[in-house]
Amino acid sequence: MDIKKFLSESRAVSPVIGVILMVAITVILAAVIGTFVLGLGDQVGDTAPQASFSFDYDGAQEITITHESGDSIASDELSVVIPSDLSSPVISKNDGSDDSMNAGDTIVVDLDTGETLDDGDEVRLVWTSESGSNSATLQTYTH
Repeated sequence: MDIKKFLSESRAVSPVIGVILMVAITVILAAVIGTFVLGLGDQVGDTAPQASFSFDYDGAQEITITHESGDSIASDELSVVIPSDLSSPVISKNDGSDDSMNAGDTIVVDLDTGETLDDGDEVRLVWTSESGSNSATLQTYTH
């Protein structure tokens, strides 16, 4: 057998590569279409916003949470989680006229009279998606 002739023969290579590429494209296309048909593509948009918040505790009954920078967040998607041994606080939003938290806006948490944060208590600012399927802790304050 002539090795030079064997190495220079390339007629069968092109059809094999063509078939492999067609199968790969078909598999990728089926995966993309299947993802959206099954509804998995809807969850892509439910990612947590990127924002920075600061906490200011006056040592008594008031915790002020300030939106420092980052994404604008709908106010109804935010909640404040306090230690379980404290009663439900009064939460008020001090901002502009819209229903979203923008940089510079604040949330004021008023604890009941006589209640204070103990050392090691955590206050968390939690975001929950509009659909309610995803949530994330955006910032945590430890006293």
